[in-house]
Amino acid sequence: MVLCIICFLASEAQKDFPHDTAYYETFPDKIAVRLYLSKKYVHLNFPSGGSAEDLEYKANPKLNLGAGITIRNISINLFNGFGFLNPKDDPKGKTKGFDFQIHVYPRKWSIDLLYLSPKGYHLGQTGIAGVGPDEYYYRGDLKTTFFGISAYRVPNKQKFSYRAALSQTEWQKKSAGSFLFGGQIHHGVIQGDSSLVPTLLSHTYPQAGIKKINIISFGPGGGYAYTLVIQKHFFITGSMIFNLDANFTKEQEEGAGTLKTTSFNPSEVFKAAAGYNGRLWNVSASWAGAGFWVKGATVDKDYFFPTGNVRIIIAHRFPIHKHHS
Repeated sequence: MVLCIICFLASEAQKDFPHDTAYYETFPDKIAVRLYLSKKYVHLNFPSGGSAEDLEYKANPKLNLGAGITIRNISINLFNGFGFLNPKDDPKGKTKGFDFQIHVYPRKWSIDLLYLSPKGYHLGQTGIAGVGPDEYYYRGDLKTTFFGISAYRVPNKQKFSYRAALSQTEWQKKSAGSFLFGGQIHHGVIQGDSSLVPTLLSHTYPQAGIKKINIISFGPGGGYAYTLVIQKHFFITGSMIFNLDANFTKEQEEGAGTLKTTSFNPSEVFKAAAGYNGRLWNVSASWAGAGFWVKGATVDKDYFFPTGNVRIIIAHRFPIHKHHS
């Protein structure tokens, strides 16, 4: 088991600033302490060349139990995939690797930093690619490396708070929303020791023989975020952004041949949360994720790569005791 520590500095994340206190309340003189369960996911969707279903590889990360604390502008989260939360002999196989995600909301911005490097994927269906009817086809050699940054302006920060819904450091008391605009840039690599398509399925998927895919993607985007508040304390938040990305794709075949493609495709960045929030307590569930469509050289349909993180959180805010001389 691996214990991970994430510590980041979010500029002015807890510093109070002029805003409409009838809509949300900040707590610069309190410490937020949280317990949470989290589950991350990464999927790799390879389109077929005909009527067959898409080939979908899925990572199998652990369910993590975590604890965290936010003091002014510093947040620390510790989490671990304890054995009592995860089956010992999982039929889907193991996924190992590094997963580092930072989501910060300084004043009028929403910023996401991602670095993912999972290794070990299984196909989403049982009984295909030559395995038994109740077994999953597993590739321990299949790995991805994905990193990037996205930043979106939140013009209505005076009334709308991302942090109230997603980082448990503020309290949205009245419904409000905001338009969002900005952009993103990402780089991803998908590779295996041999062809990414199983040998027994090579006649169905035109990507047969490709062992590595390299993608650079960037583009502008815009969207909207809104929090519905019921009786001051119960809330539902939804945020959706669509980007138009320029994608530069290289597919490396076994035997050292390389196929290059340039395309424009949409991508999405979304966040959602729901629960109870107040001056002292936050009990909520959240979902943050992204989806990328990328054109390849071998098939008319697009590759699709979704990733995300689902959390269930209980947080409490404690006052900071000031000592007077």
